[in-house]
Amino acid sequence: MPNVRVRTGESIEKALRSLKKKLDKEGIMKAAKAHRFYDKPSVKKRAKSKAALKYKIKKVK
Repeated sequence: MPNVRVRTGESIEKALRSLKKKLDKEGIMKAAKAHRFYDKPSVKKRAKSKAALKYKIKKVK
């Protein structure tokens, strides 16, 4: 679990920005968005193969 220490005189906006950076770096927000809705296994498989094909095409170019 990432934590951010807020120094005296530091604005809340700056602390939130640093927290968001840490969450992005660790992939927590991406995982939360992925688990927001249930995907059937067949849909997951299709999306995974589509992403692999997109990656393969991008790599060839």
